[in-house]
Amino acid sequence: MMVWMLLVIAIVSEVIATSALKSAEGFTRLWPSVVVVLGYGVAFYCLSEVVKSLPLGVTYAIWSGVGVALIALVGWLVFDQKLDGAALLGLGLIVTGVVIINVFSKTVSH
Repeated sequence: MMVWMLLVIAIVSEVIATSALKSAEGFTRLWPSVVVVLGYGVAFYCLSEVVKSLPLGVTYAIWSGVGVALIALVGWLVFDQKLDGAALLGLGLIVTGVVIINVFSKTVSH
């Protein structure tokens, strides 16, 4: 169960760091830049712990897939970025892929 908590922390940290990139303005603003560096540091540390227990490919698929969907949600809610039908369909397919991996793949031990 701890491995899944670490994966959630890795995903949330990456989403926070990526969201702060816009505010960091090319690392010219101190505090948003600190958030970016710390967020990615926590994300990659947790991810490195997760891959000790879960297969690398599956771990990365879940981490990146959920991260992409959450970043799109943050962009829509926080930065007022529009999502058209094709974007929503693509995000839905990504989330569906993550669900399929977690529910049906024998590669992932629960």
